Amino acid sequence: MTRIDAKFAELKAANKKAFVSYVMAGDPDFNTSLEIVTGLPTAGVDIIELGLPFTDPMADGPTIQLAGQRALEVGMTLTRTLELAAKFRETDDTTPIVLMGYYNPIYSRGVNKFLVDAKEAGIDGLIVVDLPPEEDTELCIPAQAAGLNFIRLATPTTDAKRLPRVLQNTSGFVYYVSINGITGAAEAEATNVGPEVARIQEASGLPVIVGFGVNTPEKAEAIAAVADGTVVGSAIVSKIGAGESVADVLAFVKTLADGAHRA
Repeated sequence: MTRIDAKFAELKAANKKAFVSYVMAGDPDFNTSLEIVTGLPTAGVDIIELGLPFTDPMADGPTIQLAGQRALEVGMTLTRTLELAAKFRETDDTTPIVLMGYYNPIYSRGVNKFLVDAKEAGIDGLIVVDLPPEEDTELCIPAQAAGLNFIRLATPTTDAKRLPRVLQNTSGFVYYVSINGITGAAEAEATNVGPEVARIQEASGLPVIVGFGVNTPEKAEAIAAVADGTVVGSAIVSKIGAGESVADVLAFVKTLADGAHRA
């Protein structure tokens, strides 16, 4: 059982929905980023999605793209991102960390070396947005064998024919992208999301977490009410990008987490 599996079992026993937060590793700098990440569990975050900075983030909107640029400019790499995770693990051995990004940096490092290093750093799961299920032998299957969850994205265009392929070899949870397009582009609507979540839950038997377009406590509550939890990324990253203090960023995160946990 991974930390992700254990967290969902704990939440289910408490009849609570999950709140997942996304932040870009190294934004705006290593030490500030570590301080934010370290404070997320106290702010109510159940699972941390840690963005891996990359030069060509095709699925991300301007807010996350700029965060990645800021991180790259201060020297963040895959190695430094894993160092940040390892530093977090020095004081927190229970909160799951999902590394979210693109395949190129992992491929460049070498899959086997990456998986050993990621496991050692305390990473629990991977979301690699540009590796479709047709490429499962590249990373997904080796990651599962190494004890890491491989989390897949489903979208409004994932029809009944495509869904079984998307769900094959998926573990931990399914990340449902509530809108078509890039991150931060529009708002999610619970009335649209609910039926899709139910369809994916039935097909997968896994928790379904909804992201993209969730930016307020009220929205977090509404979306979590029709899913197993919700993810907020761009709204948090925009606060960091605006230069808000760590305390103010974490206070905002707490309002979102409280919203999701009310569901």
